[in-house]
Amino acid sequence: MNRGQASIELVAGLPALLLGALVCLQLLAAGYSLTLADGAAEAGALALAGGKPAPAAVRDALPGWARDRVEIDAKGGEVGIELRPPTVVPGLADALAVTSVARVRAAK
Repeated sequence: MNRGQASIELVAGLPALLLGALVCLQLLAAGYSLTLADGAAEAGALALAGGKPAPAAVRDALPGWARDRVEIDAKGGEVGIELRPPTVVPGLADALAVTSVARVRAAK
């Protein structure tokens, strides 16, 4: 064995290790965004049930970084949310966007 072979193998393996770490972090960010979207959609639906505007409740339920990355569709008793997660690669956020819908029924 050459003395420098292990060093070369380590240097050669680092890009693959970094790519794997980035993919894992991106999947975690997308999963966390789905959790946030679910909670925000529910907050919007509860606001509708209370006679308040859904978009304000949705934005209040999200952390600061997500407020500019959300699209809200509220009609009738339904609130739909589309949230784009933070990404390292530009343009990937639209492909990884998550959606959530919450519904409420009018009180009788």
